[in-house]
Amino acid sequence: MERTGWNIRVISRVILGATLAATSTAIVHPISKAKATVVETNPELSESQGISAQSTTDVTTGGENTQSSENPISDTLLSQSLPMGENRANTTPGVNRRNLRVFANGKTKSLNQVTNVSQLRDVSPGDWAYEALRSLVERYGCIAGYPDGTFRGNRTTTRFEFAAGLNACLNQIERLIIDGSGDVSREDLQALGRLIQEFEAELATLGTRVDNLEDRVQFLEDNQFSTTTKLVGEIPFLLADAFGDDVDVQTVFQEKIRLQFVTSFTGKDKLYTRLTTGNIGNSFADELGTNEGRFAFDGPGNNDVTMDRIHYVFPVNDNLQATVMANLGGHHFYADTFNPGLEAGGGANGALSRFAERNPIYRFGLGGQGLGLRYKFSNSLEFSGGYLARGGNVPTDGSGLFNGNYSAMAQLVFAPFESFKIGLTYLNGYDVESGRRFAFGGTGTNLGNLAPTALEQLGVEATPVSSNSYGIETLFKVSPSFNIRGWAGLTKARLIGLGDADIINYSLIFAFPDLGKQGSLGAVVVGAEPYLVDLEVPGDDDFEEDVPFHVEAFYKYKLTDNISITPGVIWLAAPNQDEDNDDVFIGALRTTFSF
Repeated sequence: MERTGWNIRVISRVILGATLAATSTAIVHPISKAKATVVETNPELSESQGISAQSTTDVTTGGENTQSSENPISDTLLSQSLPMGENRANTTPGVNRRNLRVFANGKTKSLNQVTNVSQLRDVSPGDWAYEALRSLVERYGCIAGYPDGTFRGNRTTTRFEFAAGLNACLNQIERLIIDGSGDVSREDLQALGRLIQEFEAELATLGTRVDNLEDRVQFLEDNQFSTTTKLVGEIPFLLADAFGDDVDVQTVFQEKIRLQFVTSFTGKDKLYTRLTTGNIGNSFADELGTNEGRFAFDGPGNNDVTMDRIHYVFPVNDNLQATVMANLGGHHFYADTFNPGLEAGGGANGALSRFAERNPIYRFGLGGQGLGLRYKFSNSLEFSGGYLARGGNVPTDGSGLFNGNYSAMAQLVFAPFESFKIGLTYLNGYDVESGRRFAFGGTGTNLGNLAPTALEQLGVEATPVSSNSYGIETLFKVSPSFNIRGWAGLTKARLIGLGDADIINYSLIFAFPDLGKQGSLGAVVVGAEPYLVDLEVPGDDDFEEDVPFHVEAFYKYKLTDNISITPGVIWLAAPNQDEDNDDVFIGALRTTFSF
């Protein structure tokens, strides 16, 4: 609010100068310690403002000196203070130092002491100052009034309330003079000049008080936050079945419950603790003999309650955000996966299948403990990096944070346009033993996951695996109602002591946000889940490498703010990368309750 103090000093001089230039009837007479002057007012101003006209008079005072009449006013200042179109030629002639002295030496009559506005503790209707300000408010609209649209102009105000209103009028009239957008009369300039004199102390103090108030408000805003916890729940009901010549499964009706507590200590951080239970299990994976087509939201199979997610997310500074994962860590929790709406973190408000959520290489290290960082260089460039250790909570040999399975990721995201972005992703991992530890998080063929049972059929023993994975992801928002997303991933795995393997996956997604209704979503997913394309090991390396196509279509209809219904179908061609296997069709109807 330094501007308030500046306004007071500058505009008070400008307006007082304009007042003296406009009329010669408002001259202050220097007096002795025993004398003061009463300012003679303009009769026209008196009628418009309700101020009684008085001649300039000597008045006995309490011994305080008034300000000197020596108040030099430059022509430039006078011309600047006048409204547009009213130049020096229109000012009252003969106003200069010589004339000021003549007026100051004029004879005056002695009158009894009158009450000065500056002596009043408050300002009441009927006071000349009150009426003068009210006239300015009505003429220039410098005070908006109360929230109910009333001005309440008949109420007594404190001197500081009055000064605040006066300051608003000063600012408004200053803008009108500078912009030339309004006609400010001489009478109003005179009234302002006198008001400034009477309330100079309050105007000077006003800026300091407001500054102090702003500091106190800022302190309260910075310190008022108290720890809060919010409960977020999600419950999907699932009706599903699988069809195919070699498929023998029954129609199922299943459920899952997620209760997540989101706690904030500062208002900017979040502590996630989540309880999960349900009876969906591994979808149809056991019956189909493959992880392909597994639902994104499957999980516990016998309604056991588990504490699965414990994460703390907080800003390090304006550009850097950290995610500490004490349980159920995943790279997708802190990094961009380029699939809004379909990516739901394993929840039931996104895609039907796990594969349709994100590039499967993000799933390396899923379930571990670790740290993720996300740094924003600018609106168009971002970096993410993290480290996860599966079994990082286990103190035995071959486990822990740095002596067991791990996955480290680095990702660079470039967004040259608001509607387009592309990412380059790299992951390095090590798994003490193959099988489910080296896995794409419940996606892909058995050979693609280097499953021990699949390798044994080729005469290859299970062994530790180190891997380097490379991914490219993109998102193109063609329009608000149509997006194209996709990715490609390559994993070069080394079976320690045996040889190398190459695994690939890719996907193209057409998404239709707000299809049919705000908050609804339609999508078509076409791609191939992770599958083995090259294996260089001693022994029988002859294996099927047919493309295991994954085609998925669903429509999530937002019934209410808390309920959505999602019908969909998944088609698996050449399951387990073998076209001799019959195609599988999975149908699902998901109803999700969110609160």
